[in-house]
Amino acid sequence: MAVREFAERGADLELVGIQKRFPGFTAIESLDLTIPAGSFFALLGPSGCGKTTTLRLVAGLEEPTQGSILIGGADVTNTKAHERPVNTVFQSYALFPHMTVLENVAFGLKRRKVRDAVSRAHDALKLVELDHISQRRPQQLSGGQQQRVALARAIVNRPALLLLDEPLGALDLKLRRQMQLELKTIQEEVGLTFVHVTHDQEEAMTMADTVAVMNKGAIEQMGAPEELYDLPRTAFVANFLGQSNLFAGEVVGTSGDALLVDVAGTRIAVPTARAQRHTGEVTIGVRPEKVVLHTEAPAVASDRNALGPGRVIDVSFSGVSTQYLVDVPGAGTLLVFAQNVGHGPVAGLGAEVWVDWHVAHGFGLVDEPGTVARFAADDSTESIAVQRREALVAELEEG
Repeated sequence: MAVREFAERGADLELVGIQKRFPGFTAIESLDLTIPAGSFFALLGPSGCGKTTTLRLVAGLEEPTQGSILIGGADVTNTKAHERPVNTVFQSYALFPHMTVLENVAFGLKRRKVRDAVSRAHDALKLVELDHISQRRPQQLSGGQQQRVALARAIVNRPALLLLDEPLGALDLKLRRQMQLELKTIQEEVGLTFVHVTHDQEEAMTMADTVAVMNKGAIEQMGAPEELYDLPRTAFVANFLGQSNLFAGEVVGTSGDALLVDVAGTRIAVPTARAQRHTGEVTIGVRPEKVVLHTEAPAVASDRNALGPGRVIDVSFSGVSTQYLVDVPGAGTLLVFAQNVGHGPVAGLGAEVWVDWHVAHGFGLVDEPGTVARFAADDSTESIAVQRREALVAELEEG
């Protein structure tokens, strides 16, 4: 059987004016969203942002407070979960331990008295390359194999829409990356509409055609992964989808196609076309891998921005790159990623350095200026950096 014959054609998903309130709080304020048929769509955001609630609303496991849900143009808002052309793959897999792999995949079809249930189950297992172990039980499988069985069980029902709720969260890093690629390949082969909920930025960017970054029950920005990463519109997106160096300053003029922003007495240029706001106080930024570290003041160039001198307050080796934290008076702490193409780090802890980057790599945010994090760091990273900075300051004062 041809792969295209395996599943029904994916369907559009439309959420119109969706709101979901629980006692004491609102999970989703107002959500309008259209996901085209056959696409791989990711809802990305931190815990509590509303992404799982959105998935449960689509699946029929929750009812919206107001708004409509349409699948393939049909309003399913008041349709029960089992009557919707939707299947969900959960992080827990939820396989029946007393059944074989084949029996797990065929279970739903047999309950609906589908005539060729076993044959279709074998086809689904062939698609995920597990038909050769169809007689094993779930406990005899690895985590990755169990995940693929759960996927086969969902696909075999030929849903118009497949929902993935953190499906790779229980896997180790290496297997998770392998399964990201396999899931994307399977989605392209069967042509279903996949909606994937995750808090893992790399997972969303690796697998999805379109990513919607959610925050506090609303979508902050939506687009292709490379678009969101290269040109974030808000500080939340800039720091949740990767890491960013952000600066606040006043627009003091223009130079050609660029705005000039005063950052602690230094004029930083950002392309006008890549800036959301063009007057007054603004927030601008640059990704850490675009920043170059120098042990001497770089030559002045019209197409590059430069800051310094500053002090290296943390050095972290990660294999392919080294991460530096550089404290620049007035500008704050900058994060720099340097590829390890030579021997050892470019600069050591406490070294005096300068940083620069190409003007074309900068971006301007829509946010009102305020207290903004220079980069996104978890508590442990921030704590270590503070401790090392204090130790370095004390050492320099003694010297």
